[in-house]
Amino acid sequence: MISWNFYSALIFAKSLYFILKTTKLSAGTSIIGRYVLSIDKDFLLHCNPYISTKINVTGTNGKTTTSGLLSHLMQKSGHSVINNAMGANMLNGVVNALATSLDTSKKTDFSVIESDEAYLTKIYDKFDADYLVVTNLFRDQLDRYGELETTKRFIQDGINKKKNITLFLNADDPLVASFNADNKIFYGVENVYYADESLKNKSDIEEIFRCPCGKELKYSKKFYAQQGHYYCDCGYTRPELKYKADVTLYKDCSVLKINGHSYEVPLVGLFNAYNALAAISLCLELGISDVEENLASFKVAFGRSEVKHLNGKRALIQLIKNPIGANEVLKTVDLDSNILIAINDNYADGRDVSWLWDAQFESIKDAKNEIVVSGLRANDMALRLKYADVAESKIKIIPNLEKAIDYISRTADNSITIMPTYTALLKINKMKEFKE
Repeated sequence: MISWNFYSALIFAKSLYFILKTTKLSAGTSIIGRYVLSIDKDFLLHCNPYISTKINVTGTNGKTTTSGLLSHLMQKSGHSVINNAMGANMLNGVVNALATSLDTSKKTDFSVIESDEAYLTKIYDKFDADYLVVTNLFRDQLDRYGELETTKRFIQDGINKKKNITLFLNADDPLVASFNADNKIFYGVENVYYADESLKNKSDIEEIFRCPCGKELKYSKKFYAQQGHYYCDCGYTRPELKYKADVTLYKDCSVLKINGHSYEVPLVGLFNAYNALAAISLCLELGISDVEENLASFKVAFGRSEVKHLNGKRALIQLIKNPIGANEVLKTVDLDSNILIAINDNYADGRDVSWLWDAQFESIKDAKNEIVVSGLRANDMALRLKYADVAESKIKIIPNLEKAIDYISRTADNSITIMPTYTALLKINKMKEFKE
């Protein structure tokens, strides 16, 4: 049965998106979705017949990179894909992506939708699901999510609404591996090798995770945070993997050997190797071709190990938003670069910035140049660096982000490392000073 509201919403969405894109008044990543739902509250339900295979990606860290890489590999192999590429992953953002991209004259091969953990259940109220990738579960935005069990329950509630869904799970994370569904596929890392000894810098948060029997889990290998090869004396252990990788980390890339085949990934850090493992493994599961050849042309979403140029100098931009994610980013920082850290505490960042004290900023205390701190919580960041044994003479406080960017663009020697929280990253992304 034709829903005139659905077609009206589609026409409105595409028209408004064209206007916003032409006038540059807004990026149009979620505002259109809000209007679409006011026209057709069942919009997601009406999208289902037009998409062949529906994939969601959720978890604390890595959603945008994993879904972006998945979409890239699918598109390069000749498939049509809808993806909320800018990372707007709550309900309005998901509707926004579908409304502006859906073509009702033919079926789209795949939708690859990054989904906020707390909004997955709202999305699954109306939208079908074939695969759900869960990357990891770490403490993040405690003011929104509370403890990890709360986040896990949000996701499980969504899973429970889709009986035929296939879960694609990171087996190395004991919380992720324990999700319940009839169909589960596991991926994980077997070994990690370092091409450069400096990449071994340890800055992890040690937390106790317990077996369902109540005993503390033990590890034969631990890669970072709670991720590794865990087991319990009661017999509980990491599940059997369908896709397993040996990872070699380089300063500017990583090489994953997955089930005997090597894949060079143009992303830095072990955290990104996990993201790539999830995306490549699901592509293999779906029969996507030419994965090895198409990895080299992948460009990350803004701020996720993104390289731009500022006043002719190479600028590496890496989002930080919680202690474990920040620790993994900090491991990759070039201590010879000029460093800018921009911390905001807007709603999208999380109001609680106490996580700064859990992240191991001590790993950059020997930075060669001064460290510029900016954003709404610049003074908090400066204090954290002081207690990380960074010399006060090397800490430069410039709360205004535009002024901080201008300062570091003029004073940096060669390369720049920028670590912003989410809303600071959005502001940086709009600055004309940055070039490809």
